[in-house]
Amino acid sequence: MKDGIVVVGNGMAGSRLVTGIRARDRDVPVTVFGAEAEQPYNRVLLSNVLAGTANPASIGLVDPAWYEAHDVDARLGVEAVAIDRDRRVVRASDGSETRYGTLVLATGSTAFVPPVPGIRDGVDGGLPDGAVAFRTLDDCRAIVAAAEGARTAVVVGGGLLGIEAARGLVGRGLSVTVVHMAGHLMERQLDAGAGRVLARTLRRLGVHSRLDVRVTALNVTDGRVHGVALADGSLDADVVVLACGVRPDVALARAAGLAVEQGVVVDATLTSVTDANVRALGECSQHDGTVYGLVAPAWEQAEVLADLLTGADPSARFTGARQVTRLKATGVDLVAMGETHHGDDDPDVEVVRFTDAGRGTYKKVTIRDDRVVGAILLGETGTAGTLTTLFDRAAPLPSDRLGLLFSGLASVAEAGSPVRMPDAATVCQCNNVSKGRICASWQDGARTVEEVVARTRASTGCGGCRDAIEGIVAWLADQETVPTA
Repeated sequence: MKDGIVVVGNGMAGSRLVTGIRARDRDVPVTVFGAEAEQPYNRVLLSNVLAGTANPASIGLVDPAWYEAHDVDARLGVEAVAIDRDRRVVRASDGSETRYGTLVLATGSTAFVPPVPGIRDGVDGGLPDGAVAFRTLDDCRAIVAAAEGARTAVVVGGGLLGIEAARGLVGRGLSVTVVHMAGHLMERQLDAGAGRVLARTLRRLGVHSRLDVRVTALNVTDGRVHGVALADGSLDADVVVLACGVRPDVALARAAGLAVEQGVVVDATLTSVTDANVRALGECSQHDGTVYGLVAPAWEQAEVLADLLTGADPSARFTGARQVTRLKATGVDLVAMGETHHGDDDPDVEVVRFTDAGRGTYKKVTIRDDRVVGAILLGETGTAGTLTTLFDRAAPLPSDRLGLLFSGLASVAEAGSPVRMPDAATVCQCNNVSKGRICASWQDGARTVEEVVARTRASTGCGGCRDAIEGIVAWLADQETVPTA
């Protein structure tokens, strides 16, 4: 049998690539290594598992039975430990060696654990009992176990992961405080005004925030955490969740001698600039100086690479992606994209903004040269699809800017009825599914939301577009004639 494709990493990027390859080519040999023993899962929805509103089985992406049915050699729970590029061999933790024709690295990221005293005070030098880094489903299970009988929790880190963890713990009945080094929450995606509104919203939901403070140590006694020491005091806690960000997992690539900066350096075909037989995608890859940390770009890369590796489209190229951050936890609905930090005093941009802090609403659109270059929608996200489309396509804007903030106030804005939503409008940002594609799936026989999801994969990422899909399907069902997509 000829040497085939070996994929190292079976997370959201790797599993999407494997299913994409099989959808295009039933015969090419495919082997995938997954360090985690269970089926790949939707990491975006871990906060729902943490909150108890979803169970691990409900966030799975590929059923283990699928691999055998589609002749994929899935090594679940087997970690790739070394790459011999001269022999084109991957060595694994079970002692096996697997030859490859093409090697794809989809190793993702690892949780960053700050080097402060107390971190290595647990058994065998690990994290102390009650302290967990939040990244994987096993981490989620450990946090849930630690929360049993606990009353208080501290989440270290006020970025996207930290907010998701905090909201999940509040859902478990704990009193939660987020400790964050920056002056406002989610400072990479939000400006200070949005950060303040988000903090106020979270406080109303039971999450308190301590900003501009640094954790100097974990307070540990007899191998168990009981709080954190701060530069200006301390906080008691039964549970400490470390959500301090992630780092691309490039140890395997670096040891193999591949060019690595922040991530494995690749070109537009996602090929390593060091070795033409090695590709990389997702959070471990770096294209044109950028490491993408969101699911939509990773899935876009997976589609491009599946086209290239199977020959379905030899001209496919990844030319970059605009990053749209979505947070949809109970009581918090947030979309942010592009350049969000410009103020009214910046002469090169136009800022359109609305704030109702009492109701947890903050809306801001940043415009340059009559194009959307950034936006924040917090609390009410009715125009998110329109703004995402304008942002993605750099399309010209209407003269009435209010339509960018409020649905129905301008022709460009998404209206409450799907009939006035253009077919080109992106409904599912994670999977780049337009309203037109949903209508086309309806024409092809998909008559329920579940059938539309199965055909288009819409809503299988962050899940934030589910309501919109349900609305479009309900609208289509009411039509006497099916509209042309």
